[in-house]
Amino acid sequence: MSTDAIVLLKEDHKHLKRLFKEFQAAQDGPAEAKAKIVERILHELTVHTYIENEVMYPEVRRLLPDLEEDILESYEEHHVADVLCFELATMDAGDDHFDAKVTVLIENVTHHIEEEEHEWFPKVREGLGRHQLQELGAKMLELKPKAPTKPTQPAALKKALDAVRA
Repeated sequence: MSTDAIVLLKEDHKHLKRLFKEFQAAQDGPAEAKAKIVERILHELTVHTYIENEVMYPEVRRLLPDLEEDILESYEEHHVADVLCFELATMDAGDDHFDAKVTVLIENVTHHIEEEEHEWFPKVREGLGRHQLQELGAKMLELKPKAPTKPTQPAALKKALDAVRA
């Protein structure tokens, strides 16, 4: 198995896209079946964004400062996904907004994946050597088992809710 960071992230992307298709195929099915698929999506997405946020983005930001704007945009796209994941984790699959919220999550994550794979990853591969990408991949693989597997309330959302409650 390759430890190239980009190869590992693309494998995660493939797995997520398969789960997205599975959800879309189940849209007319029972709520319980959709809930199980969404639970798997949330698990995979939580782990994936964690290793990107903790390893890939900070290291690439440090090593390739010209890509800072791309990285900051990616952090923000992750934040949007985190908010949607947290909301979905607290919803019932029979809720009126459940399917719509999953669809928005899928659209946002698919857009993020396309940008990463077609715009960002080629720049990273060009800027970093094979050895550096393998080191990053090894760090990601080491961290993956320790990653959270359930969405948590994003800090910005918690702060906003606390302000409303005050």
